[in-house]
Amino acid sequence: MAQKIHIVEDDLAFGKMLGSFLERKGFQISISSTGERARKAITEGDFNLLITDLKLPDDSGLDLLEFSQKTSPNTKVILMTGYAEVDTAVKAIKKGAIDYISKPFRPEELLMIIEEDALNSKAENTDKSDTANEFKKAETPQVKPNFVVGISDSSKKFNEYIKLVGPTDMCVLIQGESGTGKEVAAKAIHDFSSRNNKTFVAVDCGAIPNEIAASEFFGHLKGSFTGAVNDKKGHFEAADGGTLFLDEVGNLSYENQIQLLRALQERRIKPVGSNTEIEVDVRILSATNEDLLKAVQEGKFREDLYHRLNEFSIHIPSLHERKEDLFLFIEYFLAEANASLGKEVLGLSKEVEEAFKAYSWPGNLRELKNVIKRSVLLTNSSLIPLEVIPREVIFSVNKKSEKVDFSKETNEKQLILNALKEADFNKTKAAKLLNITRKTLYNKLELYNIEL
Repeated sequence: MAQKIHIVEDDLAFGKMLGSFLERKGFQISISSTGERARKAITEGDFNLLITDLKLPDDSGLDLLEFSQKTSPNTKVILMTGYAEVDTAVKAIKKGAIDYISKPFRPEELLMIIEEDALNSKAENTDKSDTANEFKKAETPQVKPNFVVGISDSSKKFNEYIKLVGPTDMCVLIQGESGTGKEVAAKAIHDFSSRNNKTFVAVDCGAIPNEIAASEFFGHLKGSFTGAVNDKKGHFEAADGGTLFLDEVGNLSYENQIQLLRALQERRIKPVGSNTEIEVDVRILSATNEDLLKAVQEGKFREDLYHRLNEFSIHIPSLHERKEDLFLFIEYFLAEANASLGKEVLGLSKEVEEAFKAYSWPGNLRELKNVIKRSVLLTNSSLIPLEVIPREVIFSVNKKSEKVDFSKETNEKQLILNALKEADFNKTKAAKLLNITRKTLYNKLELYNIEL
């Protein structure tokens, strides 16, 4: 039986075009041009999917989303929105929409979202019915992951990799800029694995002095060296059966790399001062913000250890690479700060929103978290005001406005070329970077005779 889709779009020509396309793909389509008609259709119909514009003449997509959830809870919702309204689209995702799509878009892009959701739903149903599936326990945490999932393309790819490698026992090398949340990613991989009910041990390799690294990793016996007043269990033994996360693994000395490699190969460790080896079952996740391959070429990092740690690699995108996720992280860190500081700050003022959008966040999520916590502490109203925001964030507003100011015709062509290059010549992404519609971008390309 064909899936029933209801489209809510006040642009009649666009709505009809979208409906005709989906009908050709085998869907049963009905269309409303106002919120009032849509509410009536939702109440009387039994739709599999509701596709609604964010802004309607008499209603809003967010309100229709809430109405649909109450009236027809089994109906899924996709929101159509302009890029400038992405923060509102984020709220829709948090309220239960399965996805959003930025206007203007090609119907094929919408079809991809619908088909992807259908595949995910089919996979979830298969997992529920197959109680003998050995990966079921490992996949259970996917229902409520303990991290911000994200809605940007780079975040979706990153999350897919985590879900893919999580249930395996492969060693994973997590790479990314400082402050992107590598330990959070490692914990997510652990939570998706069959080891999730065992210990997760995180170790900062850069904070361990070379002289005591063997003791830290493998433990020691009382009296084995000066200062060893008690027996000590090392990180490997503490993580037995679970996961050991080695942060900044590139900081290990060459000697420590040799010891680590042997432990990984033999699955055995020998505490300092002991003649007895201990068998350990540990999954190794490691992270670095350095180029380990370059370190290998320079002879600073063992090639055999690099390949042992890098059975699978994941790159964590910087916050600059996933600007669409910014307001998801803001809400997450705002809730954390309120709970930690005993405050009830509701959100950002409009001026702060603009400043946050314009800022490049070189310190990534760590910087955003710190700025949010500091701002919540200094805020005595319901919304965070501009005066409590660090100066470097405020000054970025002027820099951003210079970057995308289309009133300066002499710079406009170069701005467009820069955006296209940054987006790998993907026009849709370039239009988002420039904060204009794709139609406007096409007009500009024609105006300046830019050929791609």
